[in-house]
Amino acid sequence: MSPSLSELNAPIGVFDSGFGGLTVARQIADVLPHEDIVYVGDTARAPYGPRPIAQVRQFALECLDKLVNHGVKALVIACNTASAAVLRDARERYDVPIIEVVLPAARRAAAVTRNGRVGVICTEATANSMAYEDALAASPGVGVTTSACPRFVEFVEAGITAGPEVLSVAREYLKPIQAAGCDTLILGCTHYPLLRGVISYVMGEKVNLVSSASEAAQETWRVLNDRGLTTHDLGGSNRLFMITGDADRFAGISQRLLGQFVHTAETIHVGRIPRAHG
Repeated sequence: MSPSLSELNAPIGVFDSGFGGLTVARQIADVLPHEDIVYVGDTARAPYGPRPIAQVRQFALECLDKLVNHGVKALVIACNTASAAVLRDARERYDVPIIEVVLPAARRAAAVTRNGRVGVICTEATANSMAYEDALAASPGVGVTTSACPRFVEFVEAGITAGPEVLSVAREYLKPIQAAGCDTLILGCTHYPLLRGVISYVMGEKVNLVSSASEAAQETWRVLNDRGLTTHDLGGSNRLFMITGDADRFAGISQRLLGQFVHTAETIHVGRIPRAHG
């Protein structure tokens, strides 16, 4: 049965633990400019990277439930950590297409590497899950070197994308990738495209940078087109941003990083917010 007009014109749901998924949402808006987008950022419980996988799964499903209840026609898990933790559960739980960030980026990296040496920079949880190693296992002759870069998320969440401290940390994190002779590097966290400048500077212009954000956006385009789910409304698109933490802070930092892509955000309550320590 063909989708109804209301289903076709329903928004795309994008979920991330914080700001990083905005890089995916912006790329989706570029390739699907007429689609409405609803974004949920779990900023009150971010970052997910250092958390146990079981806790990430719980938090992610609570946020994805919120998006599904909002009536989205597709879910984009715009968080590598959450993709590694919850993808199987999400595909069993929801009746809408699920797009994630790991496999599209891995496929792209395998296609463009010249020497078969692929680097991955990601959060600790994504590194521990070995999600990229698993995704690239089907590509013969491709070796993977992974480096966890937890402070990159902290920089982005603070709106810091340049300066001597960021450069020093980048050089340290990228040493194993350089030592392995990787000619291709997956930005395996959707925060990292916002640090593309410093990462490219350290790695050099001969290294391919593969953004999990842009590959996820291309996958979203492909899935919606293949399933006949693109909107019939060719007017202006709407974007709604729902945040579990401070919505004004989110909007302010987002505007500093991405210009006017985010005008305003609203605070929502999802699950139980852990009490801060210290």
